[in-house]
Amino acid sequence: MRFSPPATALCLSLLPVVGFAVESPASRGGSPVLATEAAPPAVDAAAKHAKRTACLKNAKGEKLVGAEKTSFIKRCIEVP
Repeated sequence: MRFSPPATALCLSLLPVVGFAVESPASRGGSPVLATEAAPPAVDAAAKHAKRTACLKNAKGEKLVGAEKTSFIKRCIEVP
């Protein structure tokens, strides 16, 4: 689908106005948000995965199925 020249001109003329609304807080003088604050470190994710894998292995060893398996895994993961 092609845009007509007037529609293209309108969109291009609005670009600077819209660009100010979407620029980052750091460029406007605010404090930047660090990525480490928003997402947990990869080490925690790896540790949780290893713990869950161990819990699944234990549940399989005890031959648990269904709701019993689910509740066992939840309890196992919550225990530090």
